[in-house]
Amino acid sequence: MPTYRDEAVVLRTHKLGEADRIVTLLTRGHGKVRAVAKGVRRTASKFGARLEPFMVADVQLYEGRSLDIVTQAESLGSYGADIAADYASYTSANAMVETADRLTEAEGSSQQYLLLIGALRSLSRGEHEASLTLDSYLLRALSLAGWAPSFDTCSRCGTAGEHTAIVVQLGGVVCSDCAPPGAPRVGREVIDLLSALLRGDWTVADATDASTRSKASGVVAAYTQWHLERGLRSLPYVARTGESA
Repeated sequence: MPTYRDEAVVLRTHKLGEADRIVTLLTRGHGKVRAVAKGVRRTASKFGARLEPFMVADVQLYEGRSLDIVTQAESLGSYGADIAADYASYTSANAMVETADRLTEAEGSSQQYLLLIGALRSLSRGEHEASLTLDSYLLRALSLAGWAPSFDTCSRCGTAGEHTAIVVQLGGVVCSDCAPPGAPRVGREVIDLLSALLRGDWTVADATDASTRSKASGVVAAYTQWHLERGLRSLPYVARTGESA
């Protein structure tokens, strides 16, 4: 039975029998992998803690018919404990890994892997407000999947300008000529924040106020759920700006 080794982040886990666990991994080179980690629920397990959600590990696996088998796991990034200690970070991380799971349903991507790792690392370190990190991740992950939103030019005709009408079904902002009747409009400061989150411009993003962040989050949530076609189960639980657990 062939073996292989790869870097992986744990997206989710399920109990199997009395001591085993099925882990869903997003790997750097082999895409999404479902594997059995034998005995990891026993207290004496050598690598059980390394295969919890949000953890990053160097794993060795046996290639199986339906499920692979994890034989080794060495920690590369212990983000789980720090993320779980903060409600906003924990709920944001859950939305991230669910999105990664959905976007890599057919095949994985090293870019998606690296983007997710960077976002989880940022959450664990508290580098930015958790909801900002999540919204930036969602916009950039969707862009890598081929659904890049437009916040600088009309997403329908390409006309440049400071457009304020935004229609997620059309791919972002639209000019007055292309905006359908009743198209929602947002302040230019919201568009600027969305553009900054897409670019990863944290100087601009961190300087925004709570109201602007809340409105931008609404746009990101609508855009994400439109393209994923069915809602993210974890998104309603995300702690947004001004909310508490």
